[in-house]
Amino acid sequence: YCGDEDNGQTSAWYVFSALGFYPVCPATDEYVLGAPLFKKATLTFENGKTLTIDAPKNSTENVYVNTLQMNGKDYGKNWLSHKALHEGGTLNFDMAAKPNYTRGASKNSAPYSMTTDLQTNIKLKSNKKK
Repeated sequence: YCGDEDNGQTSAWYVFSALGFYPVCPATDEYVLGAPLFKKATLTFENGKTLTIDAPKNSTENVYVNTLQMNGKDYGKNWLSHKALHEGGTLNFDMAAKPNYTRGASKNSAPYSMTTDLQTNIKLKSNKKK
């Protein structure tokens, strides 16, 4: 690439995002879900397993994920684990023209967050003199 492309990070993000998921926090094994760009894509992993990403209703109008299924079962979380992806299978995105405000809305649906999930036992001292 011409210029500084952050050592491939920008193009890697684009490829992941176009598939419908991308790694947000490199310290976890989670991929946050988005909306795929393609109607269908198949990934073949080094272990020989394949992951098919299927979004047959995907269009310029249907840009919202209405429902999601992983291997035929409803999937309400907004993230996938690296392990689940590498086990292969089928990820079915049902796309719609209007957002589904109930899918992925529960507290347990959210991906890892450093600001809410990171806990520490460090006690901070004040610099104020008494």
